[in-house]
Order: sequence, then structure tokens, then C-alpha cells
Amino acid sequence: MRALAQGRTVPVMAVVAVIVLIWYAGTFFLNAPFERDQAARAGREIAFGELLERTMAQERPVLPAPHQVFVELWDTTVNKAVTSRRSLVYHAWVTLSATLLGFAIGTALGILLAIGIVHNRAMDKSVMPWVIASQTVPILAVAPMIIVVLNAIGLSGLLPKALISTYLSFFPVVVGMVKGLRSPEAIHLDLMRTYNASRSQTLWKLRWPAATPFLFTSMKVAVAISLVGAIVGELPTGAVAGLGARLLTGSYYGQTIQIWSALFMAAALAACLVMVVGLAQTMVMRRMGERP
Repeated sequence: MRALAQGRTVPVMAVVAVIVLIWYAGTFFLNAPFERDQAARAGREIAFGELLERTMAQERPVLPAPHQVFVELWDTTVNKAVTSRRSLVYHAWVTLSATLLGFAIGTALGILLAIGIVHNRAMDKSVMPWVIASQTVPILAVAPMIIVVLNAIGLSGLLPKALISTYLSFFPVVVGMVKGLRSPEAIHLDLMRTYNASRSQTLWKLRWPAATPFLFTSMKVAVAISLVGAIVGELPTGAVAGLGARLLTGSYYGQTIQIWSALFMAAALAACLVMVVGLAQTMVMRRMGERP
């Protein structure tokens, strides 16, 4: 018990418990007006106990209760075949495929741009401001244009969503890698010049190892935001598969429980992706000689 109290388990569980209690309270107060209105229309008084029970079991609540979301998640992940269009696992895979493709393209593009910015003064003065300015445009405004343009030239399906993910994910990689590639101290760069090392040798022997921690940190941000891009990319297309499609369907038919379950699935998927990048970081850094 002492080890448990000194660790992070108890604080985390305490915070989760508080959030759940606040959620249940919000469920009651937001769903109660509908039940009171229904009772008033029927010309009767509704007791507190009955009101509490009804607010926690509405079919289309304003705010679903935690147990309703959990039941929906369990039903759509465990009780449904993964190939069924009613399975959240199936929809998560559709979104994940676009996420991974966009993340891979965004990471490669970000690394290449960062190397160019660090080694070319013209790119540093011209490209970097445009990279920053690109993120000031709302993705909800960009996504429909990308979809329309690519559909006009015959590209549809996975690639348009992946490019939207790329648009969001390359930015943190560029910024992180530029910072990382410039992190070696001047004395180390002078030492490489003393050894008559070429720019490519300086890059691979000094700058790249120094930038590796920055790369993985930025990749954690990029993979999460890439998932957001994939979901946003599904919204203007009227997609029939993917977590974005589940959100659209839920909003069309007022299925708030379905919306919340899709949101929780997206959050769990993002957490898993960040964990995978974190594990890769641990393995690579240990391989490079970092001590635990």
C-alpha cells in the first residue's frame, strides 16, 4: 500500500474518480429538463429518484452517462465482428490506415525540410515562415478544398485523407528537427571542422544523433494530430467508414452515445499510437547508449 501511495496510481485514479463524478452530475443536470418537461406534459410530478434514474438511461441524452458510453464501446468492439460496419474496430482501422500513411509522409517531409532549412540560409529565410504560416489556416477550411481538387484529378479514397493528415503532422516534425539539428554546441561543430568533416558527415555523425530525442518528441505530437487530420478528412467526404463517419452518422440522427463512443475510441487509438512511438524512442535511445 505504501508503494502504491508513493507511485502515480492513486493520484491518477483519484483524478479519474473526480472526473467521473463530475460527468455523472453533468449528465443529471443536462438531461433533467427533458424529463421534467415530459412529466409536465403528462400533468404529473416526478420524484427525484425517478428523475435521477431516467436521466441516466435516456435513449438520446444531451450528455450520455459514463456507463452508457462504456456499454456502447463494449457492444461495438467486443460483441460485433471486426468486419462489421457496426464495429468500432472496423471504423478505427479505416481511420488508422489514413493516419499512418499521412504520418509517414508528414514525418519524411518534415525531416527533409528541416535538413534543408538548417543547411541552406535561403530556405531558412523563405521556407520556414511559410511553414509557420501554413498552420494559421483552419484545417476545416483546407480539408474540403483538398478533397475537391484531388477528386477532380481522379484521386479519392485513402490518399486525400492521408494528405490532410500530412498537412497537420509535418509541422511539429519540422520545428522539432530544426531545433534538434541546431542543438549541437559550437565547440562540437568546430571540432568537426577541425577533422575536416564534410557537411554530410557532420549531419550524420553529430547533428542527427543530437536531433534524435527532438525527433521522437515531435513525432509523438505529429502522430496524435495526424489522427485528428484523418478524422477531419472523413467529414467533408460524407464517408461511410471511419471514426469521422461514425461522428457524422451520430450527429445526423442525434445518437449522442454513438458520438461519445467514437470520441473515446479515437482517444484510445491516439494514446496507443503515442505509446508505440514512445516504445520506439526507448529502444532507439538505448541502442544509442542512453542509460535508463
